[in-house]
Formats: sequence, C-alpha cells, structure tokens
Amino acid sequence: MSKSRAEAAAGAPGIILRYLQEQNRPYSAQDVFGNLQKEHGLGKAAVVKALDQLAQQGKIKEKTYGKQKIYFADQDQFDAVNDADLHSLDAKIVALTAKVQNLQQSCRHMEAELKELTSALTTPEMQKEIQELKKECAHYTERLGNIKAATNHVTPEEKEKVYKERQKYCKEWRKRKRMTTELCDAILEGYPKSKKQFFEEVGIETDEDHNVRLPDP
Repeated sequence: MSKSRAEAAAGAPGIILRYLQEQNRPYSAQDVFGNLQKEHGLGKAAVVKALDQLAQQGKIKEKTYGKQKIYFADQDQFDAVNDADLHSLDAKIVALTAKVQNLQQSCRHMEAELKELTSALTTPEMQKEIQELKKECAHYTERLGNIKAATNHVTPEEKEKVYKERQKYCKEWRKRKRMTTELCDAILEGYPKSKKQFFEEVGIETDEDHNVRLPDP
C-alpha cells in the first residue's frame, strides 16, 4: 500500500464519521465508498473496515437487511425536534425545491439560447453571406433587365395558336393510342404468346418504353 493510500485509510474513520453525521441518512458501504472515494481517495476495503470499526465503537449504528448492511449516524447525539421545527423544515424544503426548479428552468433557457447563438453565423460569416446575396441579386436583376429589353417576346395571339395546336396534336395522339390499344387487344385474344412477346415480334414501341407520358388535356 502506498503512503498516500495508507494515510487515507488511517483517516477513514474520522472522515466517514463526519460524513454520516453531516448527511444524517442511511448508507451502504458501497454508497459511502462511491461518495467519498474521489474526494478523499479511500479504497473499498478501508471504507468497509472503518464502518465496522465505528459500529463496534458505538459511534454509528448498523442495521442488516438480508445480505446488506446499512450504516447511519447515532440519532441520540442529535437534539429532539418538535412539531414546529419539523413544519419549519418542511417549509424550507418546499421553498428550496421551488428555487431549484426555477434555477433548472433558467438553466434550460440559457442552454437553449447558448445553442442558438453557437449555431448562428458569426459577423464575418454574415458579411460574406451578404456579399454573396448581393452578387446573386445583381445577376438576377441584370437577367431580368435583358428579358424585358428583348424584342422577341411571344404575343398573346402566338401563344394561343401554339396552345390550340398542342391540343389538336394531343387529341390525335390520344385517339391513335386508343385505336392501337383496341386493335392489339383484339389480336391478343387469339395470340398464343404474351403481350410483351407480341410487341417484340411485331416491333411495337410504347410510350412507356421511352418514358413518355400523354399530357393532360
């Protein structure tokens, strides 16, 4: 055992006794070890030995529940608490609980604000973004000006003519497709092979083969 570990073990009874008296609540040996190990460097064996020693000396109380031992401060050393004191303590607990809840809520709000701030653009980044947007805006402004200045605009009459021609050709397309479909269906009623095989033998290519869809009327 190293010197520092030996010194910690030697002082373990005093450290543990003060801790149990200050907390005034039951603990297992594992609880005491977990709570004091980091701050005082106490080993598990030193904690168990110190607890047993304090219990044998009557400085703390020990209760056994199944295979586990529970240790707590001797209650006889504390002054008796009357009902008024208990009510006062309860009121303090309620007030402190409310304060803790308020502080937790404030922390959550501050964490949310911090997250928002850290995810926001920095001043140099914002300046760079503004310059990029200005360039993009100037580009579209120039493009809009060129469009407005162009002399080859389509007149409403020309647009209407194109639209009517489109309707005419789409109507004819739809008509011929229906006629072809009906004719193929009639042939396939007596055809011994599948529709796909028939199309391949005859050399028929459908709109779907070329990813073409008839426009809506």
